[in-house]
Amino acid sequence: MSKLKLAVIGGALALSALTANAALADITILAWPGGPEETALRKIVDNYNAIEDNDSKASLLFFSRDNFFDKMLADAAAGSKEFDVMLTTTYSVGQYASFMVPIDDLVTEEVKATFPQSALDSQSFEGHLYGIPTDLSVNFIYYRTDLFEQLMSDAAWQEKYTEIANAELGKDLEPKMPADWTWDDFVASALFFTKSINPDSPTRYGAALQMKNIIFSVMIWQTSAAGYGGNWMDADGNITVDSDAYRQALDIYKTIAEKGATPGGSASFEYSEANGAFGTGQVAFTLQWSAAYSELIDAEAYPQIEGKFDITHPAAGPAGVKTHFHALGLGVNKASEKQDEAKKFLAYLASEPVMTQYGKEGGKPPLSPALTEAYAGGRPDVLKMGEYASDYGVVMNGATSSKALAVYNVMAENFTGYWSGTIDQDTAIANVVAAMEEDFGK
Repeated sequence: MSKLKLAVIGGALALSALTANAALADITILAWPGGPEETALRKIVDNYNAIEDNDSKASLLFFSRDNFFDKMLADAAAGSKEFDVMLTTTYSVGQYASFMVPIDDLVTEEVKATFPQSALDSQSFEGHLYGIPTDLSVNFIYYRTDLFEQLMSDAAWQEKYTEIANAELGKDLEPKMPADWTWDDFVASALFFTKSINPDSPTRYGAALQMKNIIFSVMIWQTSAAGYGGNWMDADGNITVDSDAYRQALDIYKTIAEKGATPGGSASFEYSEANGAFGTGQVAFTLQWSAAYSELIDAEAYPQIEGKFDITHPAAGPAGVKTHFHALGLGVNKASEKQDEAKKFLAYLASEPVMTQYGKEGGKPPLSPALTEAYAGGRPDVLKMGEYASDYGVVMNGATSSKALAVYNVMAENFTGYWSGTIDQDTAIANVVAAMEEDFGK
């Protein structure tokens, strides 16, 4: 008997009191669209549906990434039965908990051995588990190894680099490999590898920034704010966004955009567009989600960068190296009339062999170190994700509350407006602070 079949039987037995003497119905899973997460989950669902004597089948439903959470919230709050299993995230679990069913009963000894407690905590709210964690997300710098190796060995390039840093930034900087960068080095390298600034650059642009008015742009950008010591609130709950840390971090993107060191269409860039730009071979580096690695190593999709790039942690600020991190998961819609069937699928999903397979199919499950080694297959991204989350990971104070998505939305509207030139920095920060004070009652 296969491990996968054993996993399902084990999950079903754990829920036998719920499903005995009842014919199980098909369920619909609302999941995160695009990227390796979708690819991996499709494979797991296909395997689940292929199990003999499994009288409950699962199908997948995907909303657009734009306004995904707004639509899911509206549907869940209205008691929609369109989906039985729904997405949960570290930054939204507090907002959706009242529309979901706690799944503490699924936390068996096997589940505790499969996931570290921190992963389960990332899907918990007020002491209850609402989601089975499926994917860990951190930020990597993806950079062209051939270009930076030449920069570090070519005296003429090095001289030009320092000349550009002095002329454009007023700073006397020498080139470094990305693993040794500060955020000043991040900006200077973007300028050096931009052909309009350095005619000898082999790439058109130094960086590919994600500046679309969407919450994920803010999440990936706030890695830099955290590096400068920025936070949403202090320990007493006072809003701390109006700070030098936020202003300096905002100006990283502003400087790069104003000087043309990121593609002109970056105001509409998020995950896919940044991958596409870097994958053309005309961008020297990008700050991107960890999920992108499994796509960018596809030589058929991105032949221009095959064997020519590597990953490292984000640049360091005065507070050190930091990275935003969160986990995706799947939980049960409170309005569903098929909660037993939904829990049966989640019990299957949470088992060790299924989660290990999910990782092998391209997902990024936050598993225990031994299990991570088992599915990593030597992949540096898989091994570094856990390391970076542990060593550099930061969750802003308030970013797991029921107000988190509202905060990200107002930040996205105002900060991307500043980067694109439609609003000044003081107004952008003031708008965010006012909204946060109203949300958090300060």
